[in-house]
Amino acid sequence: MPSKDEKNLAQVLDKIDSMDEPQRSLVRQVHGLILKAAPSLKPRIWYGMPAYAASASTPALVTLRNDERVNLALTEKVALQPAGGADGSLMPAAWYFDAVDDAAATRIGDIVRAATR
Repeated sequence: MPSKDEKNLAQVLDKIDSMDEPQRSLVRQVHGLILKAAPSLKPRIWYGMPAYAASASTPALVTLRNDERVNLALTEKVALQPAGGADGSLMPAAWYFDAVDDAAATRIGDIVRAATR
């Protein structure tokens, strides 16, 4: 019998597979980047979209949404830090993207690792 983590991963992969191209390939790529950056995160469905949490029964830390544009977002469960500088007390928590080049892949890894500290 599959574990809860295996069932949750299957649901996430099914959700990604149900997306239209080119978003499906993009979300699949970022799904892999998230798991590479933080292999301890557990994929699950959160508010209908792929998400990643410390365990199968804890709130999501990172989400991947595919609405009109694909976005990577951090939830309120992450210890966000104010941006400082011109952004003052604003806390970066979501990034929209249409493609992932090497620089974006590196940045996604950095964001996910920071969210899981």
